[in-house]
Amino acid sequence: MKTRYLQPRLIAFVAAVCVAATAWADEHGGTNLSSITPIHSTNFGIDQAEIEEIKAQMQAAVDGDFIPGALLLVGNARGVGVLATVGMQAKGANTPINKDTIFRIYSMTKPIISVATMSMVEDGLIALDDPVSKYIPAFAKLKVIDRDTDEISPANNVMTVQHLLTHESGLIQAFFSPDSALGQMYTRNLTGDLTAGELAARLGEMPVYFEPGTAWHYGHSTDVLGAVLEVAAGKTLDLLLQERIFGPLGMDETTFWVPASKAYRIAEPIHGQMSDNTVVRRMLSGGGGLNSTAEDYVRFAEMLLNGGEYRGHRIIEADTLELMTQKYLGAEVSREFYFFGNRGDWGLGFHLQPTAGNDANGPHNFGWRGIGGTLFIVDRENDFYMIYLEQKRGGPGGAPFDNNIAQRVVYQAMRH
Repeated sequence: MKTRYLQPRLIAFVAAVCVAATAWADEHGGTNLSSITPIHSTNFGIDQAEIEEIKAQMQAAVDGDFIPGALLLVGNARGVGVLATVGMQAKGANTPINKDTIFRIYSMTKPIISVATMSMVEDGLIALDDPVSKYIPAFAKLKVIDRDTDEISPANNVMTVQHLLTHESGLIQAFFSPDSALGQMYTRNLTGDLTAGELAARLGEMPVYFEPGTAWHYGHSTDVLGAVLEVAAGKTLDLLLQERIFGPLGMDETTFWVPASKAYRIAEPIHGQMSDNTVVRRMLSGGGGLNSTAEDYVRFAEMLLNGGEYRGHRIIEADTLELMTQKYLGAEVSREFYFFGNRGDWGLGFHLQPTAGNDANGPHNFGWRGIGGTLFIVDRENDFYMIYLEQKRGGPGGAPFDNNIAQRVVYQAMRH
């Protein structure tokens, strides 16, 4: 990494501002102050010329009609050193992308659910080795399908809460396996405006794709986990998240649906269909239902970078977060369906990707992405988090900028 420094007078000034801001926040409830405190990008080894180069690549994606706009942010507990925005909230719109633009974050919902789960583990409301059937009885007689013959037989292993967190449950998603017999069962049976509990019950009546604990496969695991949390807490997922995460962090605009009065702030894609996120639905999807802003998600990312605490509000213990960022796949778990092949690993709700080349044993960042083009990573080794937000579903390939490129250019700038 580049040597990071500030002149002594500037350090003193920034420290004084932070102390005053913290005192104000404590006096006024702790979370109403903006999460985005500007600091110089050289805190991250990134200079202005590099920021302009990154913005030019982002603008090229806009100019090429891949996306209408995007936002890239790099920060840590001291503040935000990079906040690059390009384009508009929608094609032909007049409102630029900004820190208050509302994005469908899709699967960036999953880490929030995972943190809520571990906070409930700390409180003794749930245990990692609890059978899923303890909360969703339909999983009590678990069955597994033979992928070669489509034969269905009783499962030998018990699906646990931990399997839901690590995506080793055997649950898939029709989107990722549309031609399989199980994917087709999902397509036929998972229809209608279901609640999370109803979805989980239907999934429990169908077989799993493999014995729990034997392979990694992306799918409905976190949707079922959300239903488990509702049963364990005795309240709906929106209220549970408000109590355990959104309220303490001040994430006032991270919601399962957007009030009509805020519809003018929603980012829309050029390519691909996205649902109307102002329509209230019965489904509170723990796997991908949330909408959020950069202003809000900074609070979640900074909390993770800071060992589970944000501005005096502790969400989970540091030891619990450490447990969440351990490697859980191991040599015995099949990586046949793992998105990253042999690179990296998976924790309790986060990807774990090496930050030093492909060294599997080296330092890792953690985080996750959303199918609409969003991504966040937390890198404790290098003391930063990154958030990238756009809205895109499909469309032409070869975009000059996307979430993968965002991560790569940030690391390149830091190390240049």
